Amino acid sequence: MSVPARLSTAFLGQRAPGVAAPAYDRAQRTGIVHLGIGAFHRAHQAVFVDERLAAGERDWAILGASLRSAETRDALAPQDGLYTLVERDGEGERVRIIGAVTGLMVAPEAPALLIEAMSDPLVRIVSLTVTEKGYCHDPATGDLREDHPDILHDLARPGLPRSAPGFLVEALARRRAAGIAPFTVLCCDNLPANGRLVRRVVSRLAGLRDVGLGDFVASDVAFPCTMVDRIVPATTPADRAAVAARLGLDDAWPVVTEPFRQWVIEDDFPMGRPAFEEAGAELVADAAPYEAMKLRLLNGAHSSLAYLGSLAGHETVAQAIAAPGFAAFIRGLMDEEVTPTLDVPARTDLGAYKSALLRRFANPALHHRTWQIAMDGSQKIPQRLLATIRARLAAGAPISRLALALAAWMRFVTGTDEQGRAIDVRDPLAGRLRALCDAAGPVPEALVPALLGVRDIVDADLAADPRLVRAVREALTTLYQSGAARAVVQFQPET
Repeated sequence: MSVPARLSTAFLGQRAPGVAAPAYDRAQRTGIVHLGIGAFHRAHQAVFVDERLAAGERDWAILGASLRSAETRDALAPQDGLYTLVERDGEGERVRIIGAVTGLMVAPEAPALLIEAMSDPLVRIVSLTVTEKGYCHDPATGDLREDHPDILHDLARPGLPRSAPGFLVEALARRRAAGIAPFTVLCCDNLPANGRLVRRVVSRLAGLRDVGLGDFVASDVAFPCTMVDRIVPATTPADRAAVAARLGLDDAWPVVTEPFRQWVIEDDFPMGRPAFEEAGAELVADAAPYEAMKLRLLNGAHSSLAYLGSLAGHETVAQAIAAPGFAAFIRGLMDEEVTPTLDVPARTDLGAYKSALLRRFANPALHHRTWQIAMDGSQKIPQRLLATIRARLAAGAPISRLALALAAWMRFVTGTDEQGRAIDVRDPLAGRLRALCDAAGPVPEALVPALLGVRDIVDADLAADPRLVRAVREALTTLYQSGAARAVVQFQPET
């Protein structure tokens, strides 16, 4: 039996019939450098760019750079940057090959070359999906963590940076010195007011190097806010095998996703941009209402499902939402505790949006692991749950469901599940959180104030609010006494 050839430009013509592939000339100039070339970018922003290149736009090819691991480069470089996109739902799957990524780099291997690429006058956008922790900021305040090891390194050796802010500052400094207009910084991570937050972090780092450079970044560089939405589970060996069988070629790193996608972008691109709106993006003056809707409804519900579902023994989101009580709990969370905190454009149909979320969570073709969503909770909890809790408390409103979700996170980071098995807690603060949990023990009266006392996560005024402390303590007690599955089924909200 012959071994299938590897997906690449040379073997593109050997793909199976019915699989779409780039028909445009991929030998064009780089217009976008993307930091954090992971699965989400390849299933989302790169697809929008691919469609604009297919429509005839030129010089928007993407150079993708990994800031840590060489995995993506090693997988895709032999494929000339080509990879397979698979959209799956209960009705089947749609397969196509994406060609927008024409170059790949690993930043730690060649930081000077990456800065040189970002300094090229032809590069007009530098986009980012480096996850919340990649911005070296305090999630509770939005300030740059000036004591972060990568920031200290980047201040000492600015020409060889490690952090995403460090690469941005050095490239912008070089463009400024050369009289080259600054690129637009396009953050595509789930952060509140993401463009403004990244401007704050990057301008502060620039200002620590040189006050004039900091002022330049703050005033002359565009940082449009965005809202991105698409569920992209981690690719599994089974996915790779299925893609090889469908494609007739081996693909080392395909991406599997849902048909749904959404991209809301503030239209602030002084150096120009692809016509993203022609690919289905929504260009707006203010992305804040859409961002809050997505962070609090989709991401808040996702994290709630991840922690409660994982504790209840459900490996995937689809399994969790199908379990008794979970769909009703999540719909109640969205309807009664999240929606009243939102101020969305009048044309937005929130009821339809929430119903669509439940359908997306239940997609049986996406094996989105609850553990994957639960990672980096210290970076996600502030905007996904705590912001909503703050708004509810300010309104004097109940927070029962939100408190149960927050308590589930606390139970999760203890590192031991309801069956006494170890949980692999992946989080920048994992060691600190585990030490606090070990010291407190499984005692809600001790554990709740210990974790609420982590200022990197919870602001002091919120942590001291007796309504929050009481609600989370009661919820955590329920989780320890009854378990997550029963807590969700038996849940009775405050009246």
